[in-house]
Amino acid sequence: MTLLDGVGGMLEGASVLFEAGKVVAVGTDFQIPDNAEVLDGTGKWVTPGIIDVHSHLGVYPSPGTDSHSDGNEMTRPVTAQVWAEHSIWVQDAGFSRALAGGVTALQILPGSANLVGGRTITVKNLPNRTVQSMKFPGAPYGLKMACGENPKRVYGSKKDGPSTRMGNVAGYRQAWADAQDYKRQWEKYRAEHKAGKNPTPPKRDLTMDTLVGVLDDEIMVHMHCYRADEMAIMMDLMKEFGYQITSFQHAVEAYKITDLLAENNVCSAMWADWWGFKMEAYDGIRENVPMVHQGGACAIVHSDDDQGIQRLNQEAAKALGDGLRAGIEISKADAWQWLSANPAKSLKIFDQTGSLEVGKNADLVLWSTDPFSTYAKAERVYIDGGLAYDRQDPESWPVQDFELGQPGQGDAK
Repeated sequence: MTLLDGVGGMLEGASVLFEAGKVVAVGTDFQIPDNAEVLDGTGKWVTPGIIDVHSHLGVYPSPGTDSHSDGNEMTRPVTAQVWAEHSIWVQDAGFSRALAGGVTALQILPGSANLVGGRTITVKNLPNRTVQSMKFPGAPYGLKMACGENPKRVYGSKKDGPSTRMGNVAGYRQAWADAQDYKRQWEKYRAEHKAGKNPTPPKRDLTMDTLVGVLDDEIMVHMHCYRADEMAIMMDLMKEFGYQITSFQHAVEAYKITDLLAENNVCSAMWADWWGFKMEAYDGIRENVPMVHQGGACAIVHSDDDQGIQRLNQEAAKALGDGLRAGIEISKADAWQWLSANPAKSLKIFDQTGSLEVGKNADLVLWSTDPFSTYAKAERVYIDGGLAYDRQDPESWPVQDFELGQPGQGDAK
């Protein structure tokens, strides 16, 4: 069996041993316990599970009706008070489709209509009855923000704007300035309360609570942004107000500023070859992902699509191939970081998952062949060591209510 460990290592004839949900051994020469269940992986490949950092499953679920469209709270430019988890419909069949593609965890975000769209959530891809049961333990919340065309298009004709990119930036700056003031008010209240002065607490503001969570480094910023110049401005903004942008989402022009991304410790979550569908996406190149990697910055392949999430291994393969044709030599072992380790790092869950290392969660995929091949199938998917998907056992596949159909309307009386 060929093993990609998710952090740049590749082993031939390797095995992985997991017990009680954790990886306990990886390599070619460890002793397999007598009571272990052994699965023959001859000719197959094993990798860490795929982590998609940009999904709207559940907030834009299937069936795709207006009544299910719950991703964009388009009521004002800054809606940091809303949380994606409060919109997620767990019966979305997209979760099980993604599972069949080797996706073991994903971040679900609000849409990109607003300057600040609301909180994101990271979930394990185990379809269940409630979103609470799907939450990834210990994963911090994220905050979805958006720059560029979307906010100014949505709000340009409305009273409070913004209608330009400079209006976008003014909107962010005012929101962060208000959050700083709100934080100072609560700090003053707590200090006076501790001193026994019996002060009146400030009025709680749910929008400001989330923004202060970012300033306190408890909530991670994931920012929809296409153009290199705007990403640079956003990094200036984060320095002005003292917070960290964890990732730029889509980042079509990230290849132009790999040095700035590396210096500022910001990941770029990118498509392999989507470009040109609007002006800010026009200057995209197929070598974007490998060029960001080559430049020493954190590169991620993401989906932002209920179909693409089913084939993220193929998306990474396209990016790898485009880089090789341009003379950028990247190994398959290094490229798998785009799908596991780097996403886990950007979501702040790398201590638990994202690589096949001793002590981490046994989140892994057994592939029928080289996962960078168009013909590769995820044969088995394990989450926390449990078999979540078995391609050879259709009876075990998760099925949602809306896939079962409705009772027939026959003639029986």
